[in-house]
Amino acid sequence: MPADLHIHSTASDGKWAPDEIVNQAQTIGLRAIALTDHDTVDGIEPARQAAGSDGPEVIPGIELNTDLDGREIHILGYYYDLNSRSLRDTLTSLRTAREDRALMIIARLAKLGIRIDYGHLRRLTGKATIGRPHIARVMCEEGYVATAAEAFERYLGNGKPAYIGHHKLDPFMAIEEVLKAGGIPVLAHPGLAGKDDLIPEFIGHGLQGIEVFYPFHTPEDTARYQQICQDYGLIMTGGTDCHGPGYRYPAIGTVAVPDQVVEELKRAHRRSHDG
Repeated sequence: MPADLHIHSTASDGKWAPDEIVNQAQTIGLRAIALTDHDTVDGIEPARQAAGSDGPEVIPGIELNTDLDGREIHILGYYYDLNSRSLRDTLTSLRTAREDRALMIIARLAKLGIRIDYGHLRRLTGKATIGRPHIARVMCEEGYVATAAEAFERYLGNGKPAYIGHHKLDPFMAIEEVLKAGGIPVLAHPGLAGKDDLIPEFIGHGLQGIEVFYPFHTPEDTARYQQICQDYGLIMTGGTDCHGPGYRYPAIGTVAVPDQVVEELKRAHRRSHDG
C-alpha cells in the first residue's frame, strides 16, 4: 500500500485544505500521507482529525526552506514532536521572515511596474504562511501574468528580477532543528538543488534520508540518488509535492513509495529516541 510523503495544503501554499487531502488520499487507497507544508505544522492536526481511525495515517511532516550560497535547498522532516518548543519558536521566526520577504518582493515588483495589493495577498493567504506561489496567484488575478508559471519564469524564480532569497536558515541549521524536535531529516528534491557535493556533509550533520522519487527528477537523477542512499545507508523517500489544481505538480499519489519506507522512517524515529 503506497504512501505519498510530500504534499502541501492551504496551511502553506497548497490549494486543498487538509481534510480534502485526506479524502483524496483515502479515495485512491493510500496507506499514508505526509503533510509537508512550508515552515508550518498548522495543517497536521486538522488532517489527523479528518483521517480519524479509518483513514490513511497522517505523518507529521514539514518542509523547511533554506538558502546556501544563493541556492535554495529544502529539508523535509518526518515524525517530529508537534509540541517541540524549539521547533515552534523557529517556525514563528520563519513566519515573520516570510512576511518580510513578501513585502520586499512586492517592493521589487512595484519597481518593475507591477503593483500588487498587499491586502489582496493577505486575503488570499488567510492564516497560511506566505509563499511566492501566493504572490504568483495574485499576479494572475490582477492580470499581470497569465499563469503562475509565467510569474516564476519572468519575475519570482531564482535569479529573476523580483527574487528574494531566504535568510533565516541554512540546510545544516534545518537538519539540526528537525533532529532537536525528535524528527527524521530528509533532503528534498536534490535534483533541483544542484548541491550533490554537499550530501556527505549533510549526512555528517544528521541527514537520514533523500527524496529519491520526485516528479521532476530525471531517470538519471533517480538512479544517482538511489545509489547514494545505498552507499550511505539512507532512507529513500518520495512524493508528488502536490499543491492542488493550477500548479505544475502532479496529483496526489501519482508518485509514491511502498509501505516499507514508512516503516523505515518509524524505525529511525524509534532508534533516535532509544538512543
